Amino acid sequence: MSRAFQRALAAVARFNDAHPWSHNDAYAALVLHHARRVRAAGGTEALDVGCGTGNLVRRLASVFPAVTGIEPDAPTAEQARRTTADLANVRILTQPFDESHRNRYDLITFVAVLHHLPLQATLKKARGLLRPGGRLVVVGISREARADLPWSIASLILNPIVGAVAHPRRSSKTPTHMTAPTAMAADSFEEIALTAEPILPGARLRRGLFWRYTLSWTVPQGRSAETDQ
Repeated sequence: MSRAFQRALAAVARFNDAHPWSHNDAYAALVLHHARRVRAAGGTEALDVGCGTGNLVRRLASVFPAVTGIEPDAPTAEQARRTTADLANVRILTQPFDESHRNRYDLITFVAVLHHLPLQATLKKARGLLRPGGRLVVVGISREARADLPWSIASLILNPIVGAVAHPRRSSKTPTHMTAPTAMAADSFEEIALTAEPILPGARLRRGLFWRYTLSWTVPQGRSAETDQ
């Protein structure tokens, strides 16, 4: 990598830091599209795993009669409670996903969360918590590989443009909703697809912009998705 290219990347990084925006926001409309489809089919309960500071929970609460957000990081979960304090149909639980759940759900969402968790076990657990006709929606982060390069280049170009439009004024601090704990992804897109196929047959996986991929899967009507023991 040439010094000129390194300087260019550093300049872009400084600009991005001054105009921060959450890459997850680019996928909010997609998640809500799935949520409305599930609600239209009669779904009533949604679960947002790793809900962070509660922004998506708040949006889901406008679609579903009951929404649960779970967040293992106590300070982040407390912020989520403040974010949703005015919503009677929301509850925020401070717990990891692998703890037992009494409920089943019509929609389960993981947004920039799945890479924090053991992939195979988590997909099996999510499958088992879905009701017949329920839907799993993932906006995930994968370990970058050669096949991701075109998407990464496009994202590098678009990222400062979106930041400038969304937040034209320079910022000196990270927005509250971007302060949840982060982690590096261990699995590539191809590895995630291979792991998901036997657990969620027919799942739709797509690479996306801003270092994200999407996965969606619906339990066939009339069939229960039981958790593997």
